[in-house]
Amino acid sequence: MLFVLLIAIVVSVLLIINSCSPKNATGLTADTESSLTQQEQYEITEIEDNIKNSYARLAAERADICPKLLQRDMGNNHIKRVAEVMVNDHCDYFLYPHTGQQIAVNLDNRQIEALLIVPTIHNFADGEYQVTSYDKHVIRLAYSGATYKPERLNYDVEIIITD
Repeated sequence: MLFVLLIAIVVSVLLIINSCSPKNATGLTADTESSLTQQEQYEITEIEDNIKNSYARLAAERADICPKLLQRDMGNNHIKRVAEVMVNDHCDYFLYPHTGQQIAVNLDNRQIEALLIVPTIHNFADGEYQVTSYDKHVIRLAYSGATYKPERLNYDVEIIITD
């Protein structure tokens, strides 16, 4: 009986040690990740990005969920989001503009700052941004008021993409 109890304790300790081993965000251990080829790592990154975009596409239908994937209608250079609600300290908007286009952001609330954070840093208070590559662009609207942010901050945003 003592022998069975000792084996059960050893197995339990091994399971606890195994479950507490460090893993990265993809669930792969460092050894496994280093053995992946560059192509496999790229494919994992693409899958993760597609999942984020799928979530953002669904979030675009709601005013109070971020991040959002925005798409402009054919022949229309303006993307207007009316009565948006900022619940956290910021909200991200994903865009895929073409090389050579320009992006401008207009807000109705002076307590909100508009920044491009991916693929580079640009403050839209300094003017339009010239797109240099067809890539995912992330516009972050962040609360920058002098007082505490209200729990639900309402705002309107217009993103203008011109050729």
